[in-house]
Amino acid sequence: MTTTLQTSPALERPDLLAAPVLAALRSWSVPSVPVTEVLVAEIDPELADTAEFCAAYGTTLDTSANCVVVAGRRGDETRYAACVVLATTRADVNGLVRRRLSARKASFAPMDAAVESTGMEYGGITPVGLPADWPVLVDPAVLAAGRVVIGSGLRRSKLLVPGEVLAMLPNAEVSEGLGRPVSTD
Repeated sequence: MTTTLQTSPALERPDLLAAPVLAALRSWSVPSVPVTEVLVAEIDPELADTAEFCAAYGTTLDTSANCVVVAGRRGDETRYAACVVLATTRADVNGLVRRRLSARKASFAPMDAAVESTGMEYGGITPVGLPADWPVLVDPAVLAAGRVVIGSGLRRSKLLVPGEVLAMLPNAEVSEGLGRPVSTD
């Protein structure tokens, strides 16, 4: 059974936003897109993972964006970045992201480190409200997708945003080649 998303302007439902996301929206500074265009929808937290969410709420993978936290290490130093790619792709962690972080090794950040560093729930991490010193790498396909569904910082809700606003977030970098097609093998 498909359920329709019931949306509201995000700032009207602060209970559906993680604290850093709420703070970022309250200080929204994207002049071409009013904050009222950032919508939020309450969802079943058991359906927060992308495939389950899309099946339950009738959303397509090519309008759902995933935000993954990557840890890059060189010696004793660890640097973090967020990667935003469509759900039809995977982030090029060991190539593009590793080089961007000037790291010898890059991998998905451990869950506890990602949660602690972002102040968001695992499975709900979003590019809105991330730490100010993190690069936010955004695949161009996300910008071209129109309105996309992303996390809200909580597993029990999702944000709906015009894709192009993700390139306007603090520290955002449009990174050609970030999203690699998912193998169907």
